[in-house]
Amino acid sequence: MMCEVMPTINEGDAAGPPRGTGSVPNGSDQEANFEQLMVNMLDERDKLLESLRETQETLIHSQTKLQGALHERDVLQRQINAALPQQSINWCFRQFSFPPTPSADLSPQHNTV
Repeated sequence: MMCEVMPTINEGDAAGPPRGTGSVPNGSDQEANFEQLMVNMLDERDKLLESLRETQETLIHSQTKLQGALHERDVLQRQINAALPQQSINWCFRQFSFPPTPSADLSPQHNTV
């Protein structure tokens, strides 16, 4: 009666036995594979955490720039709103060929006819 001899597995081989060979690794091989799996998972977790930190820093930087841009927009909008009425008055005077007058002359008490 002939016995079929299974191929030997090197203890230093972290990959373990090839799949589908039917061989079952012993306890120390399973522990080594499990330890290697845990180390790989921890390394991957560290990489993901570092990527998350970098992304959060980028987000904070972008939010800061956005706040600055919104503030600048508001300042410019106030400047436009402050300048627009005088520009509108000047435009009206030019349309009717009246010389522009100081705004004090436009008060209701001076407009009596």
